[in-house]
Amino acid sequence: MQEQIFALDIGTRSVVGIIIQKQDENYFVKDIISKEHTERAMLDGQIHDVIAVSKVIQEIKAALEKKYGPLEKVCVAAAGRALKTERAQIAQDIKGKPMMQHEDILHLELGAVQQAQAKVSEKNVTNGGYNYYCVGYSVLYYRLDGQEIGSLIDQSGDEATIEIIATFLPKVVVESLVSALKRAGLEMQALTLEPIAAINVLIPHSMRRLNVALVDIGAGTSDIAITDSGTVIAYGMVPVAGDEITEALSDQFLIDFPLAEQAKRQLGEQEEITVTDILGFETVMTRDEIANKISPSLKRLADAICAEILSLNSDKSPRAVMLVGGGSLTPEIPVMLAERLGLQENRVAIRGLDAIQNLTLADTLAKGPELVTPIGIAIAAHKNPIQYMSVSVNGQAVRLFDMKKLTVGDCLLTAGIKLAGLHGKPGMAIMVNLNGQNITIPGLHGQKPQLLLNGLEASLGDKVHNGDEIIALKGEDGSSSVVRIQDLIDSIPEKTITINGEKHTIKAHIVKNGTITNGDAFIEDRDEIMCTLPQTIADVLSYLSLEHFLSYVQPFEIQINKKNRQLNDFSGRIEKNGRQVRPSNSCDDGDEIKVVPPSLPNVSTLANALKVRTNYSIAVKFNGKRIILSKSLSEFYRGDKLIGEKEPVRNHEVLTFVQYKMEPFIFQDVFRVAEVEIPSSSSGQFVLINNNKETSFDKPISSGDELQIIWAPTPQKL
Repeated sequence: MQEQIFALDIGTRSVVGIIIQKQDENYFVKDIISKEHTERAMLDGQIHDVIAVSKVIQEIKAALEKKYGPLEKVCVAAAGRALKTERAQIAQDIKGKPMMQHEDILHLELGAVQQAQAKVSEKNVTNGGYNYYCVGYSVLYYRLDGQEIGSLIDQSGDEATIEIIATFLPKVVVESLVSALKRAGLEMQALTLEPIAAINVLIPHSMRRLNVALVDIGAGTSDIAITDSGTVIAYGMVPVAGDEITEALSDQFLIDFPLAEQAKRQLGEQEEITVTDILGFETVMTRDEIANKISPSLKRLADAICAEILSLNSDKSPRAVMLVGGGSLTPEIPVMLAERLGLQENRVAIRGLDAIQNLTLADTLAKGPELVTPIGIAIAAHKNPIQYMSVSVNGQAVRLFDMKKLTVGDCLLTAGIKLAGLHGKPGMAIMVNLNGQNITIPGLHGQKPQLLLNGLEASLGDKVHNGDEIIALKGEDGSSSVVRIQDLIDSIPEKTITINGEKHTIKAHIVKNGTITNGDAFIEDRDEIMCTLPQTIADVLSYLSLEHFLSYVQPFEIQINKKNRQLNDFSGRIEKNGRQVRPSNSCDDGDEIKVVPPSLPNVSTLANALKVRTNYSIAVKFNGKRIILSKSLSEFYRGDKLIGEKEPVRNHEVLTFVQYKMEPFIFQDVFRVAEVEIPSSSSGQFVLINNNKETSFDKPISSGDELQIIWAPTPQKL
């Protein structure tokens, strides 16, 4: 069965009507009519004068109806130059959240699309604040904690980032197109986009994994589309095209615009052409000579196209460039584009109708590249028609531009519902001060939104159909975190110390807002918490209520003759792991502490510590018996009372010290120690002997002397 397709390519300078006959998978182009606008009814792909455009459409329709009968429906395309491409990046804190799933990633992607949509609207607010359809988007990259990653599925970290490139079409473009057709008595049978139309007939889906640029050089603008990774990733337009080259030829050779346009077309097919200027002079010139004369205009066109290609393609050259449209026949353009993009010349090529598979034309029709887009519109609009679809979102009727399989996420975007606002807000954070450092405890994450499609639970990626009802309910907000002190500290620190052979376990001292507490206490906003372990030996003794040990290590001091003397020999001491230390020294886990109390000196040990002699003595024999003679050299008094050698001396006592001159012992000192018995037979007279020599009471004696007292016998009576 044969089917007739009527299509229109409504361009900036002209409207092209085409009749194609389809049989099975083959297409036969029966007729093509082109008419130029009589006034500037179109500007950059947008219909500015609906009535003027509709008149041109009516003329084409009437001419074709004479040959092929009534025409009521038509396939059309929205101009690629009306498309707006924008990049956007979105980042989300995922710290502490479960691993990311497909729904989480889709939510992020659509949030980035909304950002891009806002950018487009903001940039074009002066043009009437267009409401934009998103006709497609591609993810440029995923990042996890700043590092690029292939997929975020089942990933966890601190921050997930997505950057997308999205393309938007102003709704007014479609609406004005529908109005112009309606005035011409036509109904929109199908709609496509001009770049998509050309790509669909030139670049099959299997080849879209390649990074290729398609450039449609028309009269007023050059439209650009970029394919990569199996999809069309970007669209663009530059306001420089074939007319600029035509005007350059007109200026250089003094010929009117139609003749200049004809000369430009001839240059694409002939090595030299003949032109007649307004003065009637004929000039024969080669293609190279003409290209040299209009070189500035050629360079401007090539530079503008290359700059836009690089901008759309992340500042890198594509693998190849395809040229279509009447302006693609401009001399030297393929070579100049290849040079500027760093490509081989055979990687930039003009593609004509011969590149379209299963297509034949009537013999009377030309086969130039300017027909690729009109024919592509007819075929693409027929194969993949774009229709309006109406759904209900939270009770609001939403009309969508059905360019692809639409999802719940697309409907929310079109309804203007902020996806970020659907997620429950995180709970209030708690700010506490721990050991002088401020710590923020984030609140619990908010819940995901609840999405219902026709009353059933749905996800953002679920497909929708005409008449569907979508309900989007905001997720519950999170609450503040419920945290105990032990959760904040992780584990309450402790250490074990041995003191004088006894082990003690010391746990951290926790104080909340000035009150002693424990690790089970709950934390509230603005709490001030101190969690400290005793660090020094003095702190440990105080913690264990052993402060009395500290009194042991006070220095031993006494006052002698109104002068203070410190005697460390009698002070207490602290030893850590066998070494004497101060109470201010640190005390760590596993340390062994020994507290040695002070010793209490007597007068004798005090004198030794002061390095003074309290007495001196000698040993002698008296009448055959060994005796010790002793004299005091110094004495200690407590007030007026003499202190004995064995009497204790306490810390901080006030004493008086008296020191005597050392004098030799004399024989008389013996009688302070030894007892002398007078024999009954003695006459009472005696002789003092020192070492077998007679001596006297006041004679000095030395240690080791042998002393005697010899009594004279009583005389016998005669």
